[in-house]
Amino acid sequence: MPLFPPDDTDAHYLSQTDDDNPLSRVFVAPFFLDEKEWPSVEHYYQAMKFLSSDFADKIRLAKTPAKAKKLGKSRLHKRRKDWRNIKTTAMTRAVYIKMRTHPEIKKTLLETEDATLIESSAYDYFWGCGRDRRGHNHYGKVLMAVRDKLRKEHEQEIQ
Repeated sequence: MPLFPPDDTDAHYLSQTDDDNPLSRVFVAPFFLDEKEWPSVEHYYQAMKFLSSDFADKIRLAKTPAKAKKLGKSRLHKRRKDWRNIKTTAMTRAVYIKMRTHPEIKKTLLETEDATLIESSAYDYFWGCGRDRRGHNHYGKVLMAVRDKLRKEHEQEIQ
């Protein structure tokens, strides 16, 4: 049985490649993190894989999120040994800071209310739901966790 039932009408689906959706990691919405400006979440995420700050800067300066992703697949540069352990944290940091930087995108995320957020990707079983919908959907989980954190912060601000 799929992790996400096909008749889940409360679900909100995102595409890994939809650069028009502000909740997508490839949507260009610059933010500052680790003392640098990042054009998109994808740029930040891909750059964090590598030990070389020069190569990370090359990724950061890539013209598009797609080019940043392509550079991030490089096997010519040494990856962090702890990447598997920290990749979700890197993604979460970038998504959170993007939302804090862009109130209109934050509003879009909060307007999803309690909907299950799913990254629909036929080939990505870690970040997406995969072809058979049995993937882990970690990107959707990151968005929902950030949404919860932003809600709690808002509640604290109004008290």
